Amino acid sequence: MRRVYFDNNATTPLLPEVFEAMRPYYTERFGNASSIHHHGQETRAAVEHARESVAALLGCRSAEVVFTGGGTEADNLAVFGLAAAGDHVITSTIEHHAVLNACKHLEKAGCEVTYVPVDGEGVVDPDDIRRAVRTNTKLISVMLANNETGVLQDLEALGRIASEHDIYLHTDAVQAAGKIELDVKRLGVDLLSISGHKIHAPQGTGALYVRRSTLLQPMLYGGSHERSRRAGTENVAGIVGLGKAAEIAKAGFTDGSVERMHAMRDRLERGILETVDEAGVNSGAAPRAINTSNIHFDHIEGEALVIALDLKGLAVSTGAACSSGAIEPSHVLTAMGLKPDQARASLRFSLGEQNTPEEIDFALELVPEMVARLRELSPVYRGR
Repeated sequence: MRRVYFDNNATTPLLPEVFEAMRPYYTERFGNASSIHHHGQETRAAVEHARESVAALLGCRSAEVVFTGGGTEADNLAVFGLAAAGDHVITSTIEHHAVLNACKHLEKAGCEVTYVPVDGEGVVDPDDIRRAVRTNTKLISVMLANNETGVLQDLEALGRIASEHDIYLHTDAVQAAGKIELDVKRLGVDLLSISGHKIHAPQGTGALYVRRSTLLQPMLYGGSHERSRRAGTENVAGIVGLGKAAEIAKAGFTDGSVERMHAMRDRLERGILETVDEAGVNSGAAPRAINTSNIHFDHIEGEALVIALDLKGLAVSTGAACSSGAIEPSHVLTAMGLKPDQARASLRFSLGEQNTPEEIDFALELVPEMVARLRELSPVYRGR
């Protein structure tokens, strides 16, 4: 059976070039990057080269890149590394659970947290952030691109607010990396998280940009790895893979890859809306990441449609992979004002570097057919 994968916001396949770059570090180049002999210095050079590649993707100094075990760890390091009991944190209601649950834990530890709402498109109003600022506000954490809808937030405006009040600004850029050009100085952020497996690097890799002079408490204690911000022997092969993927992602802004993906996403949306009635793009009027489309198909259960499409060879999802097994509707879509049944009827299509126009054709043939079939079984749809 033909298999088409449109769930790249959950994870991306490892690119062949990335795997080939990693391969030697599983075999002959096995040294500990902290060792001073040849084997150690060989791997240390590879780690630092990868750090430079990630820094180039983010627009920062290589010394400001801290390698982590993924996006969740990077988010947690940013939140717990800065905020403590008595501090005030501002975040939004649509953040990834890596930030939301970290903030809930902070509340239990005596930290105050304000959860700023979003509008019907999923956009945070910078004025709401400004109004939430207090004298003890230590950190603002607002994601750059939403993992479910792709909506982009105005981080530059938030950066100005944070700077005016001498507040740290963190952004979860896990779903933005490789889709929009990142420049930490332009964004005005002090900390920025990325995840390797969202840009065709291996799972279990990530990085946190930490602006120079930012005082960040570590979560892990041990050796002085990563400038004493993340103890533990480096995952050299994974870091090398992340560095190679960062190079490919940066090249995508000049080799036409980004434009190609954007065009495929738009054609997918147009094709679905032209052939399926009572469907719509969630956050369709907002600026979005170029690869992400979240569409509601009224009168059906989204999970049933995911299963039906998967049985025919198309992989999509109902939302965040970390929460897609949950019974509750998407917290992102309900925060935007969608009713629970409409949120449950929504699917996320997310494209990757490997997808092709022919795969868009396949989806445009399959989705209308499966939606029609499920609606025939729906008493709500038949009883309109």
